[in-house]
Amino acid sequence: MHITLETDYAIRIVDALAGEAIKEQNSFRSCIDAGTISERTEVPLRFALKILRKLVSGGIVKSYKGVYGGYRLIAELSEISIYDVMEIVEGEYHFSRCLSEDYSCNCSADGLPCNYRQAFGEVTEMVKDYLKKQTFDKLVKP
Repeated sequence: MHITLETDYAIRIVDALAGEAIKEQNSFRSCIDAGTISERTEVPLRFALKILRKLVSGGIVKSYKGVYGGYRLIAELSEISIYDVMEIVEGEYHFSRCLSEDYSCNCSADGLPCNYRQAFGEVTEMVKDYLKKQTFDKLVKP
């Protein structure tokens, strides 16, 4: 099991933006254009633009138009977790699809969750809790 390629790319993009913010002494003033982000992260430009739109919609990145435009983080590094990025890109995390609201699970005749659903729910919460603690201020190398 592994995260999707899109989430991997999104984490790389946030890491690049965070590295730039650290380099600028957390001023968050500098923008990086999409082409530079694509080169630094080795994410194809078209895919980088798609992910950047999601990160902008998710409220952790802001885009600026014009000659000196680009993208920059608008949240503090300590406020952005790996889970935040995953959720913006993929939606809410569930260890198993049986935990998803749009999945019809007929695992128990009495209407109560089966033992597997309960176990998967516990794993889901453990993973979410761990990933929420992994913030970019701890992870980014300047």
